[in-house]
Amino acid sequence: MVQFAPEPIIKLGFFTVTNSFLDILIIDGLLIGLAVFVSKKLKKIPGMVQNIIEYAIEVFYNLTESIAENRAAKIFPYFMTFFIFILLLNWTGLIPGVGSIGFFHTVEGKKELVPLFRPGSSDLNVTLALAIVSLFATHILSIRTVGIKDYLSRFFSLNPINLFVGIMEIVGEITKIISLSFRLFGNIFAGEVVLATVSTIFAFLFPLPFMLLELIVGVVQALVFSMLTMANMAILTTPHHEEVKSK
Repeated sequence: MVQFAPEPIIKLGFFTVTNSFLDILIIDGLLIGLAVFVSKKLKKIPGMVQNIIEYAIEVFYNLTESIAENRAAKIFPYFMTFFIFILLLNWTGLIPGVGSIGFFHTVEGKKELVPLFRPGSSDLNVTLALAIVSLFATHILSIRTVGIKDYLSRFFSLNPINLFVGIMEIVGEITKIISLSFRLFGNIFAGEVVLATVSTIFAFLFPLPFMLLELIVGVVQALVFSMLTMANMAILTTPHHEEVKSK
């Protein structure tokens, strides 16, 4: 049965290496290796792999530009990085051996399997960290784009009504951490539980439709997280008094 918390694999001093952390290390290595490979294979006349990558970048950049307009160049790297990283985290749970290859340990007289790898996005610690990174990146980008004065004016004002609205916006920014992290964690963790349950009932062919569903869920959840981050960045990098000035 899938455990709610990630299982520890080894301890390095005060740091505990969990199976979800090992999964993240593999994804990081894969992405770095892919980036190095693609950068060394760039050609003026692109091959199939380069064509696919360029087409994907163009589609997602156009999507970013349709929302963020002239700020797309600043926001797109965050949007694309979140999407690719989370997508691969979500899909690792569908790789044969992930969640099923590990070692047994005894708990209360019963042997339980501790898998060596676990999808990173099924660990609340990981999704919470991603949400915090998203929030900090958004606000840092906002300050760099509109300036500290305009940024603070969004949340603080001498006008009591505007001050109340600003406080509500601060609360809203904090709740985004909860909504982003729990949405991603809940969907992926639930999928892991469903696949584990179905596989114990009938492991041949029967789980395939559920795996296909999880492929789609993995794409959707990665897209939802990255697009919400992108939309929030687009909002906070818009000058707070832009509409007033235009009038």
